[in-house]
Amino acid sequence: MSHGDDLPHAVDGHAVGGSARHIPVLLGEVLEALAPAEGDIIIDGTFGAGGYTRAILAIGASVVAIDRDPDAIAAGRDLEVQSGGRLRLVQAPFSTLDEHVESADGVVLDIGVSSMQLDQAERGFSFRADGPLDMRMAQAGLSAADVVNSFKPGDLARIFGFLGEERHAGRIARMIEARREKRPFERTLELADAIETHIGRAPKDKIHPATRVFQALRIFVNDELGELAKALFAAERALKPGGRLAVVTFHSLEDRIVKRFIADRADVATGSRHLPEAHARTATFSKAGGGVTAGDAEVAANPRARSARLRAAIRTGAPARSSDFSIFGLPKLPGIDRPGER
Repeated sequence: MSHGDDLPHAVDGHAVGGSARHIPVLLGEVLEALAPAEGDIIIDGTFGAGGYTRAILAIGASVVAIDRDPDAIAAGRDLEVQSGGRLRLVQAPFSTLDEHVESADGVVLDIGVSSMQLDQAERGFSFRADGPLDMRMAQAGLSAADVVNSFKPGDLARIFGFLGEERHAGRIARMIEARREKRPFERTLELADAIETHIGRAPKDKIHPATRVFQALRIFVNDELGELAKALFAAERALKPGGRLAVVTFHSLEDRIVKRFIADRADVATGSRHLPEAHARTATFSKAGGGVTAGDAEVAANPRARSARLRAAIRTGAPARSSDFSIFGLPKLPGIDRPGER
């Protein structure tokens, strides 16, 4: 385990309340795991600022880059033009990546919010600067303000507790219920200050008291865990035999999903020698090493890398399996319905 693995994004340079210049994390290790070659087709499911895409293009491969944020797609248009036809940008959720490429040599995913989004106060991801309580990566759908002002306290506590690992989840949810009756929450600093006033902050606390709540809201509003799970199933369908999957995560919730997916897909056991032949499972991936973390030099140069973990796998020739969400052990959260959730 890396020393930042169980901490939220907010504790690194990837912070909810801070910012960091975008530097692709574990770039050398990602390229080694993907092994892109000239003529290959690689799906960059989380284009962001284009760090991985640029490196893959430089090797000579082609890239289909996906991002649901229209700002990220707009910022990448010049690179698309300069690529000489080797880069195609697609504005869509990365969970749909198999709809845009029939057969890929590699899939890379860098999970989480980008520094570009954090740096724009009007997007509402950060309380470093005041902005609308928004947090929508796709700039459409339910906003963080909608969640905070309309969800039942019990649902808010469940969201804060599971997605933010916030130990004061119930207290904060009840405070929000009482405050919003007088005036709805509309701004990031308004919510952050209310949480800090209610919970308090000890001098030894390294992170702001609102950090984990903001993380939870962002993950919930964008269904980040569900999108990751769906994207892994989509990668299984899109990758050709021998195709490579590389996923970089930044906290334990994400890493657990990737780890469980690879373990499940690399497992060929039936569970019992007495089961009928029809129930035998064929591995759809082979595991490519364990979790890779950043070295001291990279962490010193890029604080965001501190909690990053890379997991990789190689596609076999077996047909893709069904999308069974029960393998992830995700809890049932309000407004989200997936087969196999508890």
